[in-house]
Amino acid sequence: MPATVFVPLTSPAVKVEKLRKAGADVVQEGAEYADAFNLAMARAAETGAVYCHAYDQPEIAAGAGTIGLELLEQLDGIDTVLVAVGGGGLMAGIAAALEGQAKVVAVEPENAPTLHAALAAGEPVDVEVSGVAADSLGARRIGGIGFSVAVRAGVDSVLVSDAQITDARTFLWENYRIALENGAAAAYAALQSGAYVPRDGERVAVVLCGANTDPAGL
Repeated sequence: MPATVFVPLTSPAVKVEKLRKAGADVVQEGAEYADAFNLAMARAAETGAVYCHAYDQPEIAAGAGTIGLELLEQLDGIDTVLVAVGGGGLMAGIAAALEGQAKVVAVEPENAPTLHAALAAGEPVDVEVSGVAADSLGARRIGGIGFSVAVRAGVDSVLVSDAQITDARTFLWENYRIALENGAAAAYAALQSGAYVPRDGERVAVVLCGANTDPAGL
């Protein structure tokens, strides 16, 4: 099936190249995710193409939720899962899959706190977006699915700084040879920085999702 993928100008070249190698027609426009989203919606309306949302769509969130099921299958007991949040699709799927079995903690950049701001306001709200993880966690507002699941499942949010994110990314590469984009490293940054402190005996898993990065920058 032909596919057209809209991404902002801030998207890493390695991500854009992978999309093109997979056969997608990539349109790179706009300063941030919200701009690319609006352009994609306009193209879908103009052409009648099926639109697949990056995160705020049941099928997309459910697909991400299979990670939660795999965690239950592969680990002998788990209490808490740390997940990086931008638009909230990944978090929503995992939180739904683990509901009643493990707690999910959302980790967000201080410069793009979509869920954090929504929980404080009691509803999704727009936030300013910037920082090192904006290329992957740069949604301006938490998705409706992400917010509703977070409230229902009691998902907490913790914030990490740009410096903490880059430190975590460097640490994971130098010690484990795990190559991550900054957004993916945010989840581990919560543990490394102390933004999230496990209680004694707590079994914590960290989802490291996103390797769209140039290894030369590690």
